[in-house]
Amino acid sequence: MSRFLIERNFAEQLELSADAANLVKRINEEEGVKWLFSFLSADKKKTYCLYEAPDAESIRLASQRANLPSDVIIEVTDLRPEMFN
Repeated sequence: MSRFLIERNFAEQLELSADAANLVKRINEEEGVKWLFSFLSADKKKTYCLYEAPDAESIRLASQRANLPSDVIIEVTDLRPEMFN
């Protein structure tokens, strides 16, 4: 499974409830994608999310179904400091 970084831009500050997060996870499962974690910007209007998915299109479909933006989707690989010790 490939990993993707998704940049999401919101018009208003993001306030995500447990119910909304569970809905996103359910839709993701149905589309074959997995939400690993997200970073929320200080102004709460942008997220950077790391996902595992077969392809970027699966992420786009899940985002559309969950009514979430997916402004930028980039396939990424791990690069960690300990890899160079």
